[in-house]
Amino acid sequence: MAKAKTTAKPKNELVETIVVIVEALAIALIFRTFLFQPFSIPTASMQSTLMIGDYFIANKWAWGFGKYSFPIPLPFEGRFLSFASPQRGDIAVFHNITGDDYIKRVIGMPGDTIETKVGRLYINGTLVEREEIGKSTDTDSSMNAVPVTLYTETLPNGVTHTIQEISDDAQLDNMGPYVVPAGHYFMMGDNRDRSADSRVLNQVGYVPLDAIIGKAEARFFSIKNNLPPWQLWQWPANVRWDRMFQSVYK
Repeated sequence: MAKAKTTAKPKNELVETIVVIVEALAIALIFRTFLFQPFSIPTASMQSTLMIGDYFIANKWAWGFGKYSFPIPLPFEGRFLSFASPQRGDIAVFHNITGDDYIKRVIGMPGDTIETKVGRLYINGTLVEREEIGKSTDTDSSMNAVPVTLYTETLPNGVTHTIQEISDDAQLDNMGPYVVPAGHYFMMGDNRDRSADSRVLNQVGYVPLDAIIGKAEARFFSIKNNLPPWQLWQWPANVRWDRMFQSVYK
């Protein structure tokens, strides 16, 4: 008996392509929402820890999830799956009262009293230790360059990091005292004289835990002068290869 021949139906390549794209976008959305989100640095406020043109990832699950952890803010208060909270010296990405995403270092914890006097930082009435380590030049996003002094600053919990100062008598060098409300944090930039941070109450102020998006973890790309990364022809002369694939805490 002759067997009937079956002809395989031709695959719809367009449908398969669309399915693959949708799956890839779904995976990327899940990764971005619940694991790691990329950010870039457009301003000088965290230099030299994070330079203009640095690209880094923020850990979204380090401190649990709040309403700004998602691509579209969700209408709920508090955080869920929160097994840890920001600590002094951590670098946090947060949704600012201006509607922008900011990145600063956690300096004040809930209940702390923060003050700057003649350029020096005081936490709960105690002068924070700093040690001069050199001189440098700081260039902002408008390409304005100024000489700065570099210091190693040691916070009360032992965390050390580098800060830079133009002087000790700049606009924000005599501020406070500020008393950090419960459930809020006091954020400061490492570039102390070029950072709009919690010292400016009507621009940043005290940052609520609910507004925190994630913890900065590692740089994965860096290019000078805020050049677009897609301009591959600019890479040889402008990519900072020595800043790539490094923790932001080094």
